[in-house]
Amino acid sequence: MFTGIIETLGTITNITKEQANIHLTVKSNFTNELKVDQSVAHNGVCLTVVHIEDNQYTVTAIKETLNKTNIGNLKVSDSVNLERGMKLGDRLDGHLVQGHVDQTATCTNITKEEGSTVFTFKYDETNNNVTIEKGSITVNGVSLTVVNSKKNEFSVAIIPYTTENTTFKYIKQGDFVNLEFDVIGKYVSRLTNS
Repeated sequence: MFTGIIETLGTITNITKEQANIHLTVKSNFTNELKVDQSVAHNGVCLTVVHIEDNQYTVTAIKETLNKTNIGNLKVSDSVNLERGMKLGDRLDGHLVQGHVDQTATCTNITKEEGSTVFTFKYDETNNNVTIEKGSITVNGVSLTVVNSKKNEFSVAIIPYTTENTTFKYIKQGDFVNLEFDVIGKYVSRLTNS
């Protein structure tokens, strides 16, 4: 379980393929605190640490993960949002995030406001996922509040601190992002659609 509060940015230093899987090697300032078998969210995708060497660690993404996320689009030298699993008893500064991406979305608009930046995302409606205004959404692992919700589209307003300390500073119109919808909202949606 995660909170959607990004701890640090990591850098992809190596990518190797093994059958349908890819192994991502990540340089991070908290690598020395990790251990093999630990879960780390990478752009909101929970992946297991399989190897550690010096200040770098390796995780594996399987075909299912590659099909449902933007992890397969990463290249060497790309930055990724990183968050370690939450500890019981810690403050929940974001919201409950599972690290299980529901689907991707496309950034359709970026607007500079006075003191913030508004990002708009459009997603495929076939998965029956929904957002609500003032509800929670996770975009590339970042816990955010929806400021404008429409059918298959929503906007979030990003403060300068979040822009500077996450991969939001690199997102451009047309880019794909990972979405994890609010876990409570997913249960309500499932109940009302069954």
